Amino acid sequence: MKTRAAVLREIGLPEPYAQSRPLLIEELDLAAPGPGEVLVRIRAAGLCHSDLSVVNGDRPRPVPMALGHEAAGVVEALGDGVDDLRLGDHVILVFMPSCGHCMPCASGRPALCEPGAAANGAGTLLTGRRRLSAGGVPVHHHLGCSAFADHAVVSRRSCVPIDRDLPFEHAALFGCAVLTGVGAVVNTARIEAGSTVAVIGLGGGGFAALLAARAAGAAAIVAIDLVESKLDLARTLGATLCLDARDADLVEKVKAATGGGVDYAFEMAGAIAALETAYRVTRRGGTTVTAGLPNPKSLWPLQAVSLIAEERTLKGSYIGSCVPVRDVPRYVALFKQGLLPVEALLSERLPLADINGALDRLARGQSIRQVIVMEGLA
Repeated sequence: MKTRAAVLREIGLPEPYAQSRPLLIEELDLAAPGPGEVLVRIRAAGLCHSDLSVVNGDRPRPVPMALGHEAAGVVEALGDGVDDLRLGDHVILVFMPSCGHCMPCASGRPALCEPGAAANGAGTLLTGRRRLSAGGVPVHHHLGCSAFADHAVVSRRSCVPIDRDLPFEHAALFGCAVLTGVGAVVNTARIEAGSTVAVIGLGGGGFAALLAARAAGAAAIVAIDLVESKLDLARTLGATLCLDARDADLVEKVKAATGGGVDYAFEMAGAIAALETAYRVTRRGGTTVTAGLPNPKSLWPLQAVSLIAEERTLKGSYIGSCVPVRDVPRYVALFKQGLLPVEALLSERLPLADINGALDRLARGQSIRQVIVMEGLA
């Protein structure tokens, strides 16, 4: 069959992207799902900083590649061996497929699946196959999803069923922003009620972390970002102190407001300056969690003795240390109860044709989550 998809053929084209147009809307050939695979009609897909990181070269991937990794849609065909989904089921796509058999998966840590990571790096599905092509030339899959498209063939291990009454434009956000931000708080850090929290970087993941901290009963939540409009929104969503990341007295202000620093600080910006800030605002004996995926070449000079003398904890969090089949239903339940207002993350709905301009807004920090809605939803 044919599918329209946003294809990246050259990495590192200059901004503004509305002019350089790194993502080309092309008609691709999409093969039928093979064993263990599923054909999904994409209904909504969120534009995430991880997509921008491929476009600008911060996260190098093989090209040509059809981008998009945070999405929701409807099952339209099943490959051999897929007997636990039905046609018409609503699903979200998870960008780390888990094999279920490697050591991390067997240890209950599917976010670290070794075959899944290898497939994502190579631009294939979990089976090692590519189902996209143009004129007989293979096109790589982005994180096993390639969701900026009308349809996608994905591994069954990339799908999590969801309730049919969940709006697609909200459901899509659970595949990355919500899993990453909420999971960093409840899985990686496991904060306690009454804790003090700082969130540095208010994108989709950062705001999801803020919502999770509030839902978990944090006594104080400090929100830190460069964009005043995001800080304004953070105040309405439960932040008790909002600070400009450029404030020369930021660390002292956080320590003064929290009695020496926060119990838990979450770096969600993917920048070394943000990680430095997160570490400095963490109290003695506290925990700093980093989930923002900086450029692989980025290095951070750490005062190593502080880990010992101050009994600090520094933790990485990938996809919120999640178990998707367990966590997605839990987070959706919180959303339905009004405890996790994910709809607040949705900045704008737009058609696939406008995706390059949306990259510009994302690069300038003007949006939280822009969602590509496919025909029939816009």
